[in-house]
Amino acid sequence: MAERYKNFIDGRWVEAKSRKTFENRNPANWNDLLGLFPLSDPEDVHRAVSAAKKAFPKWRLVPAPKRGEILQRVGELLRERKEEIARTMTREMGKILKETRGDVQEGIDTAFYTAGEGRRLFGETTPSELPDKFAMSIRVPVGVCGLITPWNFPMAIPTWKLFPALLCGNTVVLKPAEDTPATAVKLYEILEEAGVPPGVANLVHGTGEETGATLVRHKDIQLISFTGSAAVGREIAAACGQDLKRVSLELGGKNAQIVMEDADLDLALEGALWGAFGTTGQRCTATSRLILHRDIKETLTKQLTTLATKIKIGDGLDESVEMGPLINEAARQKVHRYVQIGKKEGARLLTGGETYEKGKQANGYFYLPTVFDQVTPTMRIAQEEIFGPVISLIEVKDFDEAIEVLNGTSYGLSSSIYTRDMARAFRAMRDIQAGITYVNGPTIGAEVHLPFGGVKDTGNGHREAGTTVYDIFSEWKAVYIDYSGKLQKAQIDNVD
Repeated sequence: MAERYKNFIDGRWVEAKSRKTFENRNPANWNDLLGLFPLSDPEDVHRAVSAAKKAFPKWRLVPAPKRGEILQRVGELLRERKEEIARTMTREMGKILKETRGDVQEGIDTAFYTAGEGRRLFGETTPSELPDKFAMSIRVPVGVCGLITPWNFPMAIPTWKLFPALLCGNTVVLKPAEDTPATAVKLYEILEEAGVPPGVANLVHGTGEETGATLVRHKDIQLISFTGSAAVGREIAAACGQDLKRVSLELGGKNAQIVMEDADLDLALEGALWGAFGTTGQRCTATSRLILHRDIKETLTKQLTTLATKIKIGDGLDESVEMGPLINEAARQKVHRYVQIGKKEGARLLTGGETYEKGKQANGYFYLPTVFDQVTPTMRIAQEEIFGPVISLIEVKDFDEAIEVLNGTSYGLSSSIYTRDMARAFRAMRDIQAGITYVNGPTIGAEVHLPFGGVKDTGNGHREAGTTVYDIFSEWKAVYIDYSGKLQKAQIDNVD
């Protein structure tokens, strides 16, 4: 009998009102059923939002350092249960244990970093233009926040949103991806144990089309934070715009790694393999384009193709496996459609391009690491986000053309350049149109104390992580204190 999980609303674990459920299965072995989760409807969302609304007046008055102490305890509990959570995560979304341990560690790092911000959360003081008058700005909470998170980082991304939101004094309702509900349950079990008060953090499972959409349109939600596709992000932005609701969007990417002729080629090769095939290419920061200077292209192409064919594919619970499955059959079909598109466009398939169904892998959603050569910058496989283990090789004649090609998509999340020339490196940092640029490192590997996000179709200008995330989850309030004992009129009384 499959275990039956629940929503977490107002400090209690509760069934969906309809008692309907959906299955959570292992993408490496669809015979492995992790459990049944609530298929929530609008009434369940309303209950969660109402609980968050009720809890907000009291929670916002808890001193920020005290809120930080609770998050410190959350981090400690995450650290104690890191291996347990990582194994659950590998079972439900497929990436290898090394990566799921890293995913949990990112949540731990975020908890500790956010806890420290509880004793900062700085405002600003500034001189007034009038005598005997004090001026400052402070942060205040926004209210009830709706958080909608994806499946590829089921611990890291929820904590990027949840912990800063709570520290700022907001209450929240989280709708995790239906492909990874079990990790969210483990996170909320820890929140409960750590002492987060009832109603402050609520969890509602379900589909994006019903549960997520209801959360976006709920009149008592003041802010939506969403990570996912650009197409869905546009719909959310439009809905929130109608209600003048604050919205933070972290969307797709079509990230590129440039390798110049003076680069350390062994280092660049290692970075390209990790960037393209880590998490089976299912990262918004994954390296999906490799822009190669013509002088080193042939050498690097041969080495990359050879090593891609040697990547060990299988169940991520096996420590020797290097790449797990795609998240579900729909994702695998999407990747394969793009492979066919690439072939029709005239790109040359060097390796991969097929499903992988040998032995134990027959019951999973595996796909071979895929390398395309002779890709031109305007091909669809060089422009559109595939979200799978597919990398396109593009040849350029010089640095200027490399930057032009890198910038030539509608996305602008992550970027990378390998070169020993520091002048080129600094020009790349200046001229690349992306929210993140790595020098002599792959396009993946963000750290929690730096801003995360991008430009163009990658989002709407907000940045998660670092100190910038607090501009999402708090409002700025200007405060003036006049102790002159008389009416002073700004811009009037201070002019001779």
